[in-house]
Amino acid sequence: MDGEQRPVSTPMADCSLCRFRSKTLLMGRCMPGDTCVMAESGRQIDRFLRVNPVYAVLFLNDSFWERRAIAVRYAPLKALLNVITDEDEVVRRAVAFRLPPHQLLPMIDDPDREVRMTVADRIDLEHLEKLATDRDYIVRVTVAKRLPTGRLFRFIKDGDLEVRKIVAKRLPEMSLGLMIHDADPEIRRILAERMAPDDVSVLFNDDDWLVRYTAALRANPDDLSVLADDPEPDVRALVHQRLNAAHPSGADYE
Repeated sequence: MDGEQRPVSTPMADCSLCRFRSKTLLMGRCMPGDTCVMAESGRQIDRFLRVNPVYAVLFLNDSFWERRAIAVRYAPLKALLNVITDEDEVVRRAVAFRLPPHQLLPMIDDPDREVRMTVADRIDLEHLEKLATDRDYIVRVTVAKRLPTGRLFRFIKDGDLEVRKIVAKRLPEMSLGLMIHDADPEIRRILAERMAPDDVSVLFNDDDWLVRYTAALRANPDDLSVLADDPEPDVRALVHQRLNAAHPSGADYE
């Protein structure tokens, strides 16, 4: 048998111990090894509750975490309020995914970041800002993606790059100048891509040559002469190209 792959045995439960056997088994609504709520198998449990959702509420407090999590998918919504503090985060994630948005407020301080991320993705906008100071950046990213653009200013100086990138991509064009001193050049490049041609010249002196290059791509040609002697060859070449295109009969900027 060395080197041979051993077959994986199918989890089986003892039907004699099942309180539903007189109904579901005889009616063909369960099947040992395939559709069984008592087996230690998520697939079998899910199949059983999909066929027999009326029993889901009975397993919301089951000792097996996976059985509880699957039961959450099929139980009536009003019953889920009783398990929002379940000890297992997988169960709470399932609850956060199913509860109506207006009932998610009690879960904004959940210890699991994926639960809070789900809440941030689904909660009503009027309560979304309560998650804006979440300790985990991925939750704040979700908040920054959903907040109205006029309420993004609080994230301009967020400590995480990914959050600020979302802000730089969504902030109203007229407010982009508030981020031109961001410490990360990736943010400033995003600004250079979005700023109006009349405004992007504020980035001509940026320390990052790619920021200057991007700014030179979008600026008005009449503003480009200050970059004609840029220390970066690619920036100079672009500037000369654009100046010559704008003034074909004028001086040669090469």
